[in-house]
Amino acid sequence: MAYDRTVFLPIDPDAAFDLVTQPERLRRWKTVAARVDLRLGGEYRWTITPGNIAMGNFTKIEPGKCVSYTFGWTDDPNLQPGASKVTVTLEPVPGGTNVRLVHEGLTAEQEVGHAEGWDHFLERLVQYVTSGKATADPWNASPENLDALKSADASLAIAELILHEVKNDQLKNSTPCSDFNLQQLIDHQYGSMVNIAKSLGIPVSTDPDASFEVRLADLAQKVMETFTTRGLDGSLVLGENELPASVVANILNIELLIHAIDIAMASGQKYEVSPELADYVLGLTRHTISPEGRAAGLFGPEVPVADTAENVQHLLAFTGRAS
Repeated sequence: MAYDRTVFLPIDPDAAFDLVTQPERLRRWKTVAARVDLRLGGEYRWTITPGNIAMGNFTKIEPGKCVSYTFGWTDDPNLQPGASKVTVTLEPVPGGTNVRLVHEGLTAEQEVGHAEGWDHFLERLVQYVTSGKATADPWNASPENLDALKSADASLAIAELILHEVKNDQLKNSTPCSDFNLQQLIDHQYGSMVNIAKSLGIPVSTDPDASFEVRLADLAQKVMETFTTRGLDGSLVLGENELPASVVANILNIELLIHAIDIAMASGQKYEVSPELADYVLGLTRHTISPEGRAAGLFGPEVPVADTAENVQHLLAFTGRAS
């Protein structure tokens, strides 16, 4: 069985090729995180939705014309990486490009499930290109069977969208973190990701020309891949402290989600956090923020909030923020 669908994009084939191969472009419509080695035999690893990771290798690359790759899921024994094949063909037509996606090597049951997925993402691709604006993917909002890594993926998806929309003329804006203006807060969030990466043994190099979103997303991809591989057992050295790896994962969630909301507030952006995600991260936060941490000024005093307040307001109040 095979899935076969063509959509029209009002852009040229080279721009369309970037959208289906480049990590920064893939994040606009398809992935939470992406690692891509775009060469024959090169490997890709895409976090499609929180906790759902597709992998494979490139088998054909013709820039502006075609890309083919093997496809499978890291957690699906019935469709493992390499078990099927995807081919994306780009055909120039008046006013733009026809993008044809064919997914071969599926059983009848797999074709049904993957058709739903490809339809969802191809429609998001068309929406992004025609509107020029990325939107939150509802499939990322409330992952099933939440754990610290799935919630970090969901928080990363929120942070990426918010950082992508920050404007240079907003960087001196004040933020809910009274010690930081917006530029400083963004740098702090990235610095926290650097520290977590180093605790995992990940070499860190920063492109000074990269956007705020790109530098955070690219490093977060490495952090999440490494965490997923090693798991949350044992301990890590974070800065001068040795902590359980699970606590470092909790800190990752706090830095991604809480500061993403801070950045949204400081830059005048709307944000959406599902009740399920807000509740889960609040639970992680309650196990992470100690009285000593509050006393040291790492977090402000808990802010009173009505029992009837939204879930995300309870999260913000616990971290010392008035929503």
